[in-house]
Amino acid sequence: RRWWALARLVPPAIGIYLAVLFGPEGAVALALVGSALWVLLSTLFREGPVDDAANALGRLMLGLVYVPGLLVFVPLLRRLPDGLAWVFLMMVITWLGDSGAYFAGRFFGKHKLYEKISPKKTWEGAIGGALTSVAGAFVVRAVALPDLSVLDCILLGVVVDGFGVVGDLTESMLKRSFGVKDSGWIMPGHGGILDRIDALLFTAPVLYLYCTLGLGL
Repeated sequence: RRWWALARLVPPAIGIYLAVLFGPEGAVALALVGSALWVLLSTLFREGPVDDAANALGRLMLGLVYVPGLLVFVPLLRRLPDGLAWVFLMMVITWLGDSGAYFAGRFFGKHKLYEKISPKKTWEGAIGGALTSVAGAFVVRAVALPDLSVLDCILLGVVVDGFGVVGDLTESMLKRSFGVKDSGWIMPGHGGILDRIDALLFTAPVLYLYCTLGLGL
């Protein structure tokens, strides 16, 4: 069933990324609609009982929206003016925030952030992560994005890192709901590949919206 699900998800995911990288304006919307139709039709005409069709379709749609649907904002960021610098900023904010939250939570953490989803996360860790993310934004500003204002750096550090925490909590929620410790088997000891990118799935679209709507890029 795993390989059958991959066979239904990989083609539309590739189509979405090809639309982003090489397609004309409007191609991404068409690719998303086509992907949804592909998943619907492949579920409609699949072999086997119909009893779990809604459950299977819901999981496939979740997989399509959650991973390629959110990760697609990384190449969209790359296509912006100074796109490489924006991708670099996204990674710096996300990973510094994660590292800062870990160390701040380990040494100062006392108040649980959201215990029923992630018992180890604390408010102290979240604050530490936001501070390191803001510091990282200022470093990227000095190196690659001099037009960013001080307010931009503070807002991006706090808001983008905050959504990174939400992304991490979302993946933890999904793992708990499925009753698994790791999200995949390809990277044993690391929780699966999804654990490496769960925050990026949320930070990439937030940063893209800030660039396009807030900064008018």
